[in-house]
Amino acid sequence: MNKIEHIGIAVKDIEASNNLFSKILNTQPYKSEMVESEGVITSFFMVGETKIELLQATHSESAIAKFIDKKGEGIHHIAFGVDDVESDIKRLQIEGIEMIHQKGKSGADNKTIAFAHPKSTNGVLIEICSDTNDKQLI
Repeated sequence: MNKIEHIGIAVKDIEASNNLFSKILNTQPYKSEMVESEGVITSFFMVGETKIELLQATHSESAIAKFIDKKGEGIHHIAFGVDDVESDIKRLQIEGIEMIHQKGKSGADNKTIAFAHPKSTNGVLIEICSDTNDKQLI
């Protein structure tokens, strides 16, 4: 892992949260996109070399909707940048980390992503991500 890529924050209302975080961070989001496979709308802010990703559910069955129902708004995950998601999935599995995704998948911000299960990471949802390349994604 080579850096903290972003911190994901689950929010109920992305527009209200964009306004709030624009005030806090003294900058505007640089990107917003829908990730239909995850059932979310995302919004990204740059803070130095790290991103803040706001995530709003688009339907009640999305992981973000379930998270907010259970825990309320707040930090959802921390993402670490890696050179190759597939290699790091294997490495983490060898280290005994349970992975939610067995293969990299397409995520927001042109990234290939995979998540480690929080029950094997002290309750923290960990995402690994790398810039998307030409590999087949699920």
